[in-house]
Amino acid sequence: MNKNEAISRRTFFKRTTAAGLLGALAATGLDKPVQASELSNGKLGTLIDLTKCDGCKNYQTPYCVEACRMHNQERFPEPKKPLKKYWPQDKVEDWSDKRDLKSRLTPYNWTFVDHVRVEHNGEEQEVYVPRRCMHCDNPTCSKLCPFSAITKDSSGAVSIDDELCFGGAKCRDVCPWGIPQRQAGVGLYLDIAPDLAGGGVMYKCDMCVDLLASGKKPACVSACPKGALSIGPREDVRALAYQRAEEIRGYVYGDEENGGTSTLYISTVPFEMIDAAIKADKMSKKDAAPGRPGMPVNVENYLSTGKGMLMSAVIAPFAGAAVAGITAYRTMKGNRAKQTRNKLQEQGGENNHEE
Repeated sequence: MNKNEAISRRTFFKRTTAAGLLGALAATGLDKPVQASELSNGKLGTLIDLTKCDGCKNYQTPYCVEACRMHNQERFPEPKKPLKKYWPQDKVEDWSDKRDLKSRLTPYNWTFVDHVRVEHNGEEQEVYVPRRCMHCDNPTCSKLCPFSAITKDSSGAVSIDDELCFGGAKCRDVCPWGIPQRQAGVGLYLDIAPDLAGGGVMYKCDMCVDLLASGKKPACVSACPKGALSIGPREDVRALAYQRAEEIRGYVYGDEENGGTSTLYISTVPFEMIDAAIKADKMSKKDAAPGRPGMPVNVENYLSTGKGMLMSAVIAPFAGAAVAGITAYRTMKGNRAKQTRNKLQEQGGENNHEE
């Protein structure tokens, strides 16, 4: 590790906060900083400008990735081992021994920066693409989760409740980008059906909803030293994306894909070419593992298809019943724990009295 890479946590936050705030203003052309009230009220959008992102190539880890990990590390899963297979499938998804992996999405790495080379306009160009949840306008993952563990709030952030998730991975199956990633050996299934279901919990970016609630920017946005990431009211971000795309004679991604998302990209390289480059790179490396999504253009929202609408209609009543059952279970479990604590306290009091 060279001297530039060896930075302390305190130095990291000092540099990234200042760089993120100043760089974002310069890069996006906004006349003033995003006000706290704009981050805590109404639907938000994130703009990722690929003409600004260089993947923090002079550092061991991109700033956005490191900031995300630091902010969310207390929420990372701690699995109970040995791990059970995903009945009836003969497999298990365990990333706990690969916690330091930063080159793809995992339950311990909710954002990463992909890097591909693309031939465009007669020359080879390097493209760095920050990847994380797209936070869709009509999220298929939320509508098709059989346990209603995924919700979308007024800011547009889509979140997974790790206390409700059974790790069935339906969310990943119906996501055009396969964003959520599964960790076995954690979650509610361990209490309810450890031998029957297997499973775990799905993890992904939640747009730092805790920071948004207090009017602060997501960790990745604040950390970007190039101002490649910015956030603000959704319609303002959308207008800015098309304005910037026109200025650079570029392209916008995320406004139409999957019915629209809260995450928009702009690039001078067509996204069809970026998607093809990602696929080609994965094929050359025989990379079939989850967590490295492509960028399919104009991908259709599964919920707008006949099969998707039927599945949504079938899952809805089951999801409601599942939530009711889980809520009752958690309430009973809480009451039993409370009764046990009270009993122990009473016994302790009696013993103390006898002494």
